[in-house]
Amino acid sequence: MKPIKSFFFIWLVLCSGKVAFCHVADSLVVSDVLQSGMVLQQNKLFKVWGKASPGKEVRIQADWMQNELTVITGADGLFLGVINIPEAKKGDFGKHELRVKTVVNEVVLDDLLIGDVWFCSGQSNMQFAVKEMKGAEQELNSADQANIRLLNVGLNFSSQPVQNINGKWEHCSSQTVKGFSAIGYTFGKELYERLNIPIGIIFSGIGASSVQAYLPQNVLAADSLLNSVYLQPYLASPKSKEVINGGFSFEKVVRPFLLYNAMIHPFVNLSIKGICWYQGESNHLERESYVRATQQLIRSWRNNFTQDNLPFYYVQIAPFYHEKEDPNLAYDAFFREAQQKVSELNNTEMVLTMDVGEMKDLHPKDKKPIGLRLAKTALNRCYGQLDIPYQGPSMDYVTFEKYNAVVHFKPETVNTGLATKDGKAPAFFYLAGKDHIFYPADAQISGNRIQVKSSRVKYPQALRYAFFNYPVTNLQNGAGFPALPFRTDSYPEQ
Repeated sequence: MKPIKSFFFIWLVLCSGKVAFCHVADSLVVSDVLQSGMVLQQNKLFKVWGKASPGKEVRIQADWMQNELTVITGADGLFLGVINIPEAKKGDFGKHELRVKTVVNEVVLDDLLIGDVWFCSGQSNMQFAVKEMKGAEQELNSADQANIRLLNVGLNFSSQPVQNINGKWEHCSSQTVKGFSAIGYTFGKELYERLNIPIGIIFSGIGASSVQAYLPQNVLAADSLLNSVYLQPYLASPKSKEVINGGFSFEKVVRPFLLYNAMIHPFVNLSIKGICWYQGESNHLERESYVRATQQLIRSWRNNFTQDNLPFYYVQIAPFYHEKEDPNLAYDAFFREAQQKVSELNNTEMVLTMDVGEMKDLHPKDKKPIGLRLAKTALNRCYGQLDIPYQGPSMDYVTFEKYNAVVHFKPETVNTGLATKDGKAPAFFYLAGKDHIFYPADAQISGNRIQVKSSRVKYPQALRYAFFNYPVTNLQNGAGFPALPFRTDSYPEQ
């Protein structure tokens, strides 16, 4: 027993506070967002943040840095250091290492890649998993891509901004990608194959969620419209007094700011390349407030990420009949029209879904075209590959003649001419006369224009294309991108 007592005595002496490596307050942690296996955003500043003992030196060293960086923790023990990330080189998939050290502790992040990181968010159509998508088996068979890295963020809610997340950066493989966003994966894979650099994709969102759930409380409060429509009704309700936990409910995912606090705010120190957003079904009966909310979301995320001009590419809601087959019901069409207005903000683009929807399924399974369209939008608008088309035919103006209407498209959106996906006549054109009643019309392609007429409308005054809830369209350009729905009238929504 004597040797044991002697060891115990020595241990007490060493841990008396005079020997640093036994001082329990000298703990060191880095943010949950910073993990081995992640992709570091190339050519931008990279923040390394975490917590140690107050007033301690924290040294940061990466294998590409000539000299280590030293920062001092604050009175709360928090630290943040900023280092440079070099430019990614095509075909360079070398693994890197970053070390964060105090006198007695060290955190090592290894298996790091330098490339581009894209942040995906929204509701169920963005969350929709690879294993559920059309052609899932084929996608999974080719999904072993170790230079694509995925972070699937676990659901959480919070009444106050938090720093921690649930989720682990993983190599993309047939196993890890099964439950990952189909659109996010397809988008990332296309970028990887086109750019030949590592790609990191983060998905942080949840099905059924509303736009207001992703907005910071102070942003909602500062905007009179958003404050009155979203924030004050919630703050005045008993729900706002409840203790918030991480459990899912359909009601909780539409509450203001809770998802922002728990699933967006933890990432604001992270440099990223851009944002992909697919959300709107939960707000589809809104108009002006949705446009304002989404534009304020973009502004606030850019501001909070301290990256003022982040690309923001978002997806139009897909056709859906809402359990009623009636071409006179157009509330989703008016919502898509509102969605278009979001892109009036700089460095934003809307991706269309009109040709890949499923009339009777709110969650269409053909997700690959959406991911590819997002990628082509990014390649053209963000990466400067201007030879890659990304737009569908967009109406420029319409002329009305005695018995018909002629649709003229913006030349840059036609791309080698107009066509239909199925070889049939263009569908879902409607004409109205002075009675404002719209009737189905016959349409035919004439060069880069569409000729439209209806035997029921002798003197047409207004034309609508794909302007009701559930048209799955066939009109496209030579690059296979669907035509943008439109209307020439300004009749009020019924």
